[in-house]
Amino acid sequence: MLSVRVWLRLAILLYAAGVSLCAAVDTTCEFFDNTECEHPENCNATSRFVMCKDEQQQDEGKRSHCYALWKNESNVITLVKKGCWLDDNDCYDKSECYEHEEQPENGMFYCCCEGNLCNQHFDHIPIPQPDRSTAETPRTIPIDNNKELFRSLMYSLFPICGIALVVAVTFYMYKRHKSEHIQIPTQDPLPPPPSPLLGLRPLQLLEVKARGRFGAVWKAQLLNEYVAVKIFPLQDKASWLNEQDIFTTQLMKHDNLLQFIAVEKRGDGLEMELWLITDFHERGSLTDYLKGHLLKWSEMCHIAETMARGLAYLHDDVSGRNGEYKPAIAHRDFKSKNVLLKQDLTVVVADFGLAMKFDPGRSCGDTHGQVGTRRYMAPEVLEGAINFNRDAFLRIDMYAFGLVLWEIVSRCSAVDGPVDEYQLPFEEEIGQHPTLEDMQEVVVHKKMRPQFRETWLKHQGLEILCETIEECWDHDAEARLSAGCVEERLGQLSRTVNITTSNTMDITTNQQTPPKESSL
Repeated sequence: MLSVRVWLRLAILLYAAGVSLCAAVDTTCEFFDNTECEHPENCNATSRFVMCKDEQQQDEGKRSHCYALWKNESNVITLVKKGCWLDDNDCYDKSECYEHEEQPENGMFYCCCEGNLCNQHFDHIPIPQPDRSTAETPRTIPIDNNKELFRSLMYSLFPICGIALVVAVTFYMYKRHKSEHIQIPTQDPLPPPPSPLLGLRPLQLLEVKARGRFGAVWKAQLLNEYVAVKIFPLQDKASWLNEQDIFTTQLMKHDNLLQFIAVEKRGDGLEMELWLITDFHERGSLTDYLKGHLLKWSEMCHIAETMARGLAYLHDDVSGRNGEYKPAIAHRDFKSKNVLLKQDLTVVVADFGLAMKFDPGRSCGDTHGQVGTRRYMAPEVLEGAINFNRDAFLRIDMYAFGLVLWEIVSRCSAVDGPVDEYQLPFEEEIGQHPTLEDMQEVVVHKKMRPQFRETWLKHQGLEILCETIEECWDHDAEARLSAGCVEERLGQLSRTVNITTSNTMDITTNQQTPPKESSL
């Protein structure tokens, strides 16, 4: 009889677990954000109810939860945020929003729960630690001498425990397979300090957007905004450290440079991952955009000018009003894949894993000169004949800039006649996967460059742009234009050339093209 009762209880528990797994994911949560408070004394007026509904989440069988984030300073509770949170194992089957940690390290209390409006009320209820003296006190367990009863119990419990173990392991493996990397991170202090706010906000990876030499780039969600997370494996730690060093240099905030948010370490030992979190741009790289889009004259000028502006700022020494200083920085891997586009096609220059700062009074050291992407290497890099000084490295960037400018012009629809399919520089000459020897033969020995189409040279505006490209990729490094000079020339070109609907132009004759002089 005892065995039958236990089996019935197990069946009821398994049925309840099945019902829980099939629960609907639509949940209503209370939403609050203290940054929306115009009057701090009446912050509660900004709270409202929101429906947490995500079609992709429903398709994947995930749940929705509610959360709350608050401070407790000298027993004064200050609410920071409330809202919806995606599928998280830690929130399963919690009908009430309680924080159980005794004292969170970052001073912020966090709780999550499952159920409509379950985050309306929240509280901090620490779990008491067991008394060691009590826990270690030996207890006398009475021994039942009835061997028959003991044997019956063993026969009854053994299969039940086996089934329960199988169910538990199966459920754990299922949830581990379905769950994303969801954590409430604690900030990993690094010098110089990253954003102090990241440790207070849940970060969730959503999908891989790109893969490169140093790792993968993910689209991720940080509360209600999207960010980009570049994940480096442990063996590329030097690149991760170099990129955060560049990003955290003073005065690196600029409209045409990718904006840094924070860095994090995830995992331990050889499985450790190094995360770099930055702004996210949905349009992606210039390479991907040119593959699927033609450019109008105005769009082409805007992309080219903002790209030159970003590189010029990177190359410049900049002094701030309060004594801040940004030294000149060479990118050293400039290519269309490392140029990102905002929604309005404004350029942001990205990927500073190989970048180099030129602090006053410091030499370049034993830096290896032959780095970057082969296709975009300047002749002196391919030859291994670099002068290890500031100007030499900036001129190498300008050679690559000329190739990217050629890519942009190749997809401009202002010309008469059809526009070619997108190709990388030198793809027509040596294919998609050139070796170092291929590049040396074409660029150094034959002194070849990507070809200009005849229709480009018949278009007055593009003809001027082609002249600028030639002066950027000049074989003589010292003859190349500086990024600042190119920025000025492209800005003047976009202001003085007016393209009509029939693709004819008028060029203002009283404005001169900026001189070829390099400021390097």
